[in-house]
Amino acid sequence: MSPLIEAFFDHNTYTFSYVVSDPRSNKCAIIDSVLDYDAAVGRISKNSANTVIEFVHANKLEVEWILETHAHADHLSAATYLKEQLGGRTGIGAEIKMVQKVFGEMFNAEPEFHRNGSQFDELFSDNVNFEIGGLTVNVMHTPGHTPACITYIFEGAAFVGDTLFMPDYGTARADFPGGDAKALYHSIHRILNLPPETRLHMCHDYGTNERKEFLYLTTVAEQRKNNVQIHEGISVDDFVAFRKQRDAGLKAPHLLLPSVQFNMRGAELPPAESNGTHYFKIPLKFV
Repeated sequence: MSPLIEAFFDHNTYTFSYVVSDPRSNKCAIIDSVLDYDAAVGRISKNSANTVIEFVHANKLEVEWILETHAHADHLSAATYLKEQLGGRTGIGAEIKMVQKVFGEMFNAEPEFHRNGSQFDELFSDNVNFEIGGLTVNVMHTPGHTPACITYIFEGAAFVGDTLFMPDYGTARADFPGGDAKALYHSIHRILNLPPETRLHMCHDYGTNERKEFLYLTTVAEQRKNNVQIHEGISVDDFVAFRKQRDAGLKAPHLLLPSVQFNMRGAELPPAESNGTHYFKIPLKFV
């Protein structure tokens, strides 16, 4: 039996979150959740996450897992808040340890900040399976955008994080620390080797000049045929050259600095300082 999938769109960060449930048991997972963050005043709120909570309660679902496809650089995860409200276990790719090491050094994190992934309940390795009710989920390690990116494959549905976008938009950037365009190419082809009818659920959509509506669902077959950056026939060398040129002209995500500091900690704030206030750091560069 196929999972039931409900998508939630956060327009401020162009992020799709999902509740994926087993209709036989009403057990579910939440994937790539969002906290609302107003960078201008440093204010965190929970409206987006509360919408998910309301849906879970209204449908009498039992949360078993709160999952991340990677440590997001464009929004704050609501994983810890959702776990407090709904229960369940948090999970992310095992290579989060690499991300924590790099960004822990970049932000000069406190000595107590563990770089071993222990902030999460489960670190998933490539090709492991786990259960959500009667659903079997397979984990595919799909690095390139970040070293820790993974894809969750349910029965006929895959949640690809930032690795792929809608066919008319393309693929993830690969210029973050630990990113690798060649690895991204091979990760995408692992996804595109799934059965052609497999439904691919995006984590983001930004629309295009021709398409104003925001979409989250495509298929392997559609991506193979129509993805503007990596359709069939695109070589690894061509893709790497394109990605490097394009990434060089991209701006950093608006919420990069707070998001990474928060998400590398398992959706927790840095420790409060002596005045009881939490702070995000901004590393300064002079050019």
